[in-house]
Amino acid sequence: MTTEAGIARPPAGAQAVRRALDVLHCFHDNGPDLSASDLARRLGLSTSTAHRLARTLLGAGFLEQDARTARYRLGPAVTELGRLSYHQRGLHLAAPELSDLAERTGATADLALRSGPHVVIVAGGSVTPKVGLRRPLHSTALGKVLLAWPRAGEGGPRSLPPLYAFTERTIVEPPALDAELARVREAGYALNDGESAHGVRTVAVPVLERAGHARFALAVRATPELITDARLDWYLAQARACARALEVLLLAPTERRDLGAQAGELAAW
Repeated sequence: MTTEAGIARPPAGAQAVRRALDVLHCFHDNGPDLSASDLARRLGLSTSTAHRLARTLLGAGFLEQDARTARYRLGPAVTELGRLSYHQRGLHLAAPELSDLAERTGATADLALRSGPHVVIVAGGSVTPKVGLRRPLHSTALGKVLLAWPRAGEGGPRSLPPLYAFTERTIVEPPALDAELARVREAGYALNDGESAHGVRTVAVPVLERAGHARFALAVRATPELITDARLDWYLAQARACARALEVLLLAPTERRDLGAQAGELAAW
């Protein structure tokens, strides 16, 4: 449907769906349970509207409510879909590889994908109940990798919100970020040297799909005393070896079978 000016209108009900999704996104920070008034304040809605949205999500299992406080948290439907997505993406296969990488390097090993302007860590040592999994793209090595090798439909650095400074080393000017991403593509890896937090150094590499885009980003994270300039190449080699293994492990089953068949044909030939 379009207006008289020819501008496309959203389909009926799209606003309600968008608002319901916004309610779920309010729980991204892994904070305490939220009341209807908390949701209203975060979303800029009336408390009655937030209450109706929350009750609808409650009925569908996407939220659950504490009987004592009447506050909301994410519900079992979200847990179920999250577990299904985890296995559909093959991430259960990545855990042993990441554990081995962490043991060999003495660093934290993480695997991440992109969600809008954020990098989301989906497997590895940083995945704990007390640590948030979302990080800004511009201030992390994982995020720089995902920006440098974007998948189809993913916006570039100009699509990001204003770049926030976490330390004095954080890149906050779009032209500087463009230049940094060019260096990342040329070098084949990204480095975060105190840009998101002091005393943290991270090196990240892409886990590429066949088209050459980054399906995931892989990082090893430690202190500058462990990942020194002299040992950076060694850490990079370890990360790249793990990324190559994950490029095969994280293929869809049909893609893995096709790859195996191709290898068999080449061996026979």
